[in-house]
Amino acid sequence: MKSFTIEATTTGLTQVLKFIDYELESLNCEIKVQYQIDVAVEEIYVNIVSYAYNGNKGNVTIEISSEVNPKSVTISFTDSGIPYNPLEKKDPDITLSAEERSIGGLGIYMVKKSMDYVSYDYKDGKNIFSIKKYL
Repeated sequence: MKSFTIEATTTGLTQVLKFIDYELESLNCEIKVQYQIDVAVEEIYVNIVSYAYNGNKGNVTIEISSEVNPKSVTISFTDSGIPYNPLEKKDPDITLSAEERSIGGLGIYMVKKSMDYVSYDYKDGKNIFSIKKYL
């Protein structure tokens, strides 16, 4: 398992994606799958930056681990911000037009649809959001 801690700022996204992509490339991850993971990582990280600390400073730790059989990667995001489980939010009605839909929720919906496993836990004062993708 590899771990990376960074201050939760919008400028940190580039470093987070470099960290993730380096690890995915070392696993010979297909570019299409890497792109799906990058989109999910960006969505989760930006949500933490935008909402976890309510305008205050805070960190996020990203951990990435892989399994051989079946070949997969798991990425976890841990922050000590405001407790919030985005998986409890109702999925948006994608049959409605953009004008008819309520704002928010589409990004997490995309994460849930593109990853093979998504989970949230609140433990020891920390939000832990994890995604898993089979390679």
